[in-house]
Amino acid sequence: MPDLSVIILTHNEEKHIGRCLDSLRPITDKVFIVDSFSTDRTVEIARAMGAAVVQNPWNTYATQFNYGIQHTPHQTTWLMRMDADEYVLPELAEEIRNRLPTLPDSTSGVYVKRRVMFMDRWIRHGGYYPIWLLRLWRRGQGICEQTWMDEHIKLSAGEPVNFDNDIVDHNLNDLTWWTQKHNQYAIREVIDLLNIRHNFDQTVRVDPKLSGSQEQRKRYLKERYARLPLFTRPVMYFLYRYFIRLGFLDGRRGFVWHFLQGLWYRFLVDAKLMEVIRKTGHDREAIIEYFKTAHGKDLRAGVR
Repeated sequence: MPDLSVIILTHNEEKHIGRCLDSLRPITDKVFIVDSFSTDRTVEIARAMGAAVVQNPWNTYATQFNYGIQHTPHQTTWLMRMDADEYVLPELAEEIRNRLPTLPDSTSGVYVKRRVMFMDRWIRHGGYYPIWLLRLWRRGQGICEQTWMDEHIKLSAGEPVNFDNDIVDHNLNDLTWWTQKHNQYAIREVIDLLNIRHNFDQTVRVDPKLSGSQEQRKRYLKERYARLPLFTRPVMYFLYRYFIRLGFLDGRRGFVWHFLQGLWYRFLVDAKLMEVIRKTGHDREAIIEYFKTAHGKDLRAGVR
């Protein structure tokens, strides 16, 4: 096996954690789970399958994952990030086994492709495949960037390479769970959009760059998206995804996905953003006080 360990964050993931850990068996027996006090059988299942588990109070994804990087008991050359509702395809497991040990010292990270499953359907169109994510990196050369949403691993040295195969994001929870989760995401997305304008904190982030990696392009385009008019931009984005990027080819379940994730969710973000602006104007200090009072989030402290 390659000299590799995996970090996973969990909270009530008994539906997913066994599948995830099973998919990792061909590449490592070193898994470190940071659990935010699950009330189901997540911890029991993970420990029974050989994972090292600690529990730590949840604040944000970025702070929790960096806690995992700092406290993992596995001192391996390579680290890997996985979500509990993801799994590694056998083809990617074989590629990691064969290619990872051969990478030169100048290579500090590995991008893999993620395929998204929604209502058991692979979302192939609308710009949703392939999604390239940096998921493996050399110890000491990567951290999770401190953003409120869309956190990526940022390399401090070296160059990344692309592997050919996929991890699969396949959440088994129902649509009510999905919409409730995205309602919470919308609050964090509002903070991220306001942060682009007001720069509430100074933290390490992926550099926005149109000609860079996929996450650099995404960050670049997000900054431009933030400057477009409210409510116009989610409609434009949905039309782009569904028609220009051929999202309609994903069928009926694909239409539900692209409509909810590409239009409804971003329309909800704009509605919440309008509410914040209505209550605070564009006054920076008033915005900071609003989120501190309404949501218990100190924007000056950044993602803590």
